[in-house]
Amino acid sequence: MPTRKKFVAGNWKMNTTLAEAKALGAAVAKGVGTDTNVTVAVCPPFPWLVPVGEAIKGSAVALGAQDVHYEKKGAFTGEVSPAMLIEAGCKYAIVGHSERRHILGESETAINHKVHTALEEGLSVILCMGETLAERERNLQERVFQRQVFAACAGLTDEQFQRLVIAYEPVWAIGTGKVATPDQAQEAHAFVRTKLRQLYGDKIADTTPILYGGSVTPETTAGLMSKPDVDGALVGGASLKADSFVAIVKAAGG
Repeated sequence: MPTRKKFVAGNWKMNTTLAEAKALGAAVAKGVGTDTNVTVAVCPPFPWLVPVGEAIKGSAVALGAQDVHYEKKGAFTGEVSPAMLIEAGCKYAIVGHSERRHILGESETAINHKVHTALEEGLSVILCMGETLAERERNLQERVFQRQVFAACAGLTDEQFQRLVIAYEPVWAIGTGKVATPDQAQEAHAFVRTKLRQLYGDKIADTTPILYGGSVTPETTAGLMSKPDVDGALVGGASLKADSFVAIVKAAGG
């Protein structure tokens, strides 16, 4: 089985001032350095992409956006296209985060369209999925994963899958301080990988990184990363403190 490189991405959400963003980016870049055995990305708010890109330049840290629009250009007030993100220095875009699904009402169709457009335009995609507490309590999580994987990835080519990262984020663990146990995370990741294998074959299943997200901390990282199907972390609150985020990167790298 191929060895998947660990991947840690920081989602800053709607936080930081310009000064804070530049300082955070610079501190993460310094902490990670130019050589790491972990793929690392930070995803600041849209207005701070260019200055944070400057702050991390020369390091091993890549720039990502927290969202992207599903059309390439046009009359879409307030939206940001993949080409704009690439020109701003982005390599990655997060798509389908639970806050966009559940707070802003993004549909499975819109998420699939975003995935396609971002990949077609040259971005790599961090695709989020996960169940709510109500869905887990009713033991529906596997049905949710199956629906979300099938809907978001429908129509992708093998080449496009090489630029897709999946992030499993149990909605009940995001920003709550609750963390799925390593065994719960492994169970979810293994199921998602099984679905990828059934739908798209061994190569895609074995090479697609699946990250865990949901109140990740330096203390919980090693246990999560010890599981065979947990390939990294999408970090929320802890990514707003450079020392915490760098500690997670180092823990992921073993």
